[in-house]
Amino acid sequence: MPGCTDCASDQAGEDLENPRFRMVLWIALVANFAMFIVEVIASQLSDSMSLQADALDFFGDSANYAISLFVVGMALTVRARASLFKSATMALFGIWVIGSAIYRAMVGSSPEPITMGSVALVALVVNVGVAALLYTYRNGDSNRQSIWLCSRNDAIGNVAVMLAAAGVFASSSRWPDLIVAALIAGLNLHAALRVMRLARGELRLAKDECELRPGVPTQTGLS
Repeated sequence: MPGCTDCASDQAGEDLENPRFRMVLWIALVANFAMFIVEVIASQLSDSMSLQADALDFFGDSANYAISLFVVGMALTVRARASLFKSATMALFGIWVIGSAIYRAMVGSSPEPITMGSVALVALVVNVGVAALLYTYRNGDSNRQSIWLCSRNDAIGNVAVMLAAAGVFASSSRWPDLIVAALIAGLNLHAALRVMRLARGELRLAKDECELRPGVPTQTGLS
């Protein structure tokens, strides 16, 4: 709202003054982008839809961490709008994976389970490490919660890919791979809706507080 400050930005100052939080975000960004490259290559070699879904999830998370680094310490309205953007990308990713899984169900072949399981195990180790670093910051505004949900969902998705690899190996069928890809997409859709609700609530809160204090200069940058 023009002419008013972002009154509900208590977390912004805390984030800005917390170099460890920034360091954790950088570690998460680098680790996720590295695993995106690894899983893109592995998904092509193994012809795995669930591994491809997990690779795209890593890419989306890398972008989310980069956005989070950019808005750390900014006003609540800025961080809430960033969260809305991130929730939209999470939802689009989920929809794309579901559509791809349906297509692969009609024309695809059985993936190679050994590569699937091996890469998923490496990804699980990376994600558990990142999740452990982010656990302290799991509460707070929608931006923080979106970061935690991304990390948590990745770890769950890696376990699911390993189970899919075991299912493919046991059954010589592509269905375990496709089912897990759809489950990963569903996790992202659920997280996207949660982050979207939180961000919309924060924008309403900021608007309401601004209306109670009209005439104060707008604050959209660093606190």
